[in-house]
Order: sequence, then structure tokens, then C-alpha cells
Amino acid sequence: MLTGDQILALDQQHIWHPYASLIDGPPVYPVASAEGARFTLSDGRQLIDGMSSWWCMIHGYNHPELNQAIKLQLEQMSHIMFGGLTHQPAAELAKLLADITPKGLDKVFFADSGSVAVEVALKMALQYWHSQGQPQKNKILALQQGYHGDTIGAMSVCDPVTGMHHLFQHNLMQNLFAPAPTPAYDEPFAPSDIAEFTTLIKDNHQQLAAVILEPIVQGAGGMRFYSPQYLKQVHQLCQQYDVLLIADEIATGFGRTGKLFACEHADISPDILCLGKALTGGYMTLSATLCNEKISNGICRGEAGVFMHGPTFMGNPLATATALASTRLLLSQDWQANVQRIESLLNTGLAPCRDFEHVADVRVLGAIGVVEMNTPVNMAEIQSAFIAQGVWVRPFGKLVYLMPPLVISDAELKQLTGAMCRVIADKSLFSHD
Repeated sequence: MLTGDQILALDQQHIWHPYASLIDGPPVYPVASAEGARFTLSDGRQLIDGMSSWWCMIHGYNHPELNQAIKLQLEQMSHIMFGGLTHQPAAELAKLLADITPKGLDKVFFADSGSVAVEVALKMALQYWHSQGQPQKNKILALQQGYHGDTIGAMSVCDPVTGMHHLFQHNLMQNLFAPAPTPAYDEPFAPSDIAEFTTLIKDNHQQLAAVILEPIVQGAGGMRFYSPQYLKQVHQLCQQYDVLLIADEIATGFGRTGKLFACEHADISPDILCLGKALTGGYMTLSATLCNEKISNGICRGEAGVFMHGPTFMGNPLATATALASTRLLLSQDWQANVQRIESLLNTGLAPCRDFEHVADVRVLGAIGVVEMNTPVNMAEIQSAFIAQGVWVRPFGKLVYLMPPLVISDAELKQLTGAMCRVIADKSLFSHD
């Protein structure tokens, strides 16, 4: 068994962490174990996880039902190719996802990760129009301050200016971008709020294959919550101008926003839906891209006759069995009341941050709490400050936010929000460049 120092020595010699430098990288902390809403570092310190391990561990760590699902499946088979073969976990999961997602999304394509789900969705849209004899419909309309992943196609629909991928802007497919939605979730909506989007889709619909957006919550692009009426209007415009709608629910799916899927806030069903992150309860990587029969029939009656994509680990039995267990576990509970409980405690617990002059905004939706600062955080220092408070919170840019596991207790959540307020109160942790 390696010590924490030995792990760190190997890590520093070989491992490249996400969004980190190998020359002067930020500190990393070895984890020894995890249980419920907490994990334990190798030095024995226990931290409450405010991130759900990047938003995916909705049932917390080491959950007995999910552990059992993996053990049972492991005894049968861990993997089998999906080309020409199928198996029970994948079949049952596909049926369940078709049943619980917005109406009409009956066809399911499994892949490896959220970014790949977006790649699949974009390819579906492009191949659909090619199959319809309209290959000129090959552009995507996305939203500014949106984020859809780090792979090459996904990068092309992330915000080209403020997003993380501006370095690659000359290497990417050139798409169109509408202004980010302006009315917040609970603010009145006016026709002027979607005027620029309307002009863009009206003027470019003959070249547009699809619109892609994160419904209701723009995640890594700014943690912004916007009006359901905006989403409803986008859906109507897509139908009016014969443009497909792709809903990226990788971050918002499975109850995080207070609805099972964020599209339900606007009562709309997209043509294509991307799922990931919490799909397996955070246990392993898996994604699903769902579409309606218009898309599947349109592709399969086209030139190729098949959809041109097929990951090696597509429909992996371990992953689909875990996803099936995770989704059934969520549905077996009063998850809506639980998310409302978390929302209430986040509202109460983060409210004191509104009194700090260096805080720009505090906002909460479902099991998401965001404190937006006036200036960017000092990442290394603020991370250390949170750990000293016994919590794990990983901000980015000007945003200090919480997406806790849904199993978090009232006491743990109060400790989490209390730590947020105490750390944010320290002005020295925020740059003033």
C-alpha cells in the first residue's frame, strides 16, 4: 500500500491532470476512500464533497445497491462487443430511458462519455440532413456562454470567446452563436429577449442542421439559470424553420434542477437528447444519445443506411447495469422532495454571501448553488482554505458553486454552505487584477 507521499511522487512524475500545467501545476490531494457524501484523504482528513465528483455522484460514494449491481454483472460478463450482439442491462436501460425522457425520444445510442454523446448528437444531425438530400445544412447554432465538452466537435459549439477552447478556434468547424439567454429563471420573458436568436435562425436556417443548447442551466460556461420561456421559444423556432434541436442534459439530467430532465421546465421534447455524468450514479463512464424516429428513420433510409458511429465500449454491460440500478434507485425515492430540501438549505445557507461587497450574485436552482464573485478566485489558495474547513469545493473563474450529492444530510449541507460563506468572506482569496 503506497503512502500519500509515494502516490504524490508518482503523480508528479507522470500524471497530467485536467486543465493543469505540468510545469507549475496546482496541488493535488491523494484520496484513500469514499462513503456517502464524504471522501477521506490519505492523511486521514475527511471532506464533504460539494462537487459530486464533477456533478455525477448523485447517490454518493460506495452505495450498496450500486456496488451490488456491479458485482452481479461482473459475475456474468464485464464486457461484450455491441456490434451484432446485445444483452439484458443495455436493453432494459434503453427501455427505461425511453420511458422517462421527454416524449418521442425512443431510440438510444450508447457511448463512452458526455463529450462523445455530443459528438454523436452532432453527427446524427449532420447525417440526417445528408440523408435528406440537403448536405448544405451543415452548420450548428449554439449559445454564447455554453459548454458541451472537450472533444473536437464539442469544442466547436462551446462559447468561442469566453469558453475554454478559444485557443483552437481556427482549427474547429465554424458554427454560429446566438447571445446567451438574458432573463434569469424566475424573471419575466419578453419577445426582445430572443430577437437576436430569431434573426439568426431565420436568416441561416437553410444552412443550419441543428441548434444545440443546455436546457435551463448553462453549466461550465457560466453556471447561468435562464427562463423556461426562452427554451420554449427556441423549440418553436426550430420547428418553424425546420432545424433540429439538440438538448445537452449531461449536467442537468436525473433530477439536478428539480425536474427529472431540465427540458421539462419548458415542457418540450428535443429531436436529440444527450445524457451522461449522473447516468451511472458516477460509478463509471457512460453516455446515451437519444433521438426520435424522425431522426433514426431519416438516417437509416439514407445513403449509408446506418449511423456511422460505433465505440468499442458501446453498451458496456458493467456500465449499463450500474446505470440501470442508479436510475431505478433514483426513481424509487421521493427525489423531488429531496431536491427541494437541498434547494431550500442552499438558499438559506448561501444567503449571507449576498452581503459581501466582492460578491456579484448568489443564485440557486434545484440542487445547484452558485456564488459569483466580482473577480476570479485564487484557485490554489481557495482550495486549501476549503480543505481546512473540511469540505471539497472546486471553483472556476469567478464562480464558487455547489452541486452536492443528493444523499447529503442536512447537517453536512449546513457545514458545506457555512464553509462557503466563511471562505468567501476572506477577500484575500480573490484576485484584483
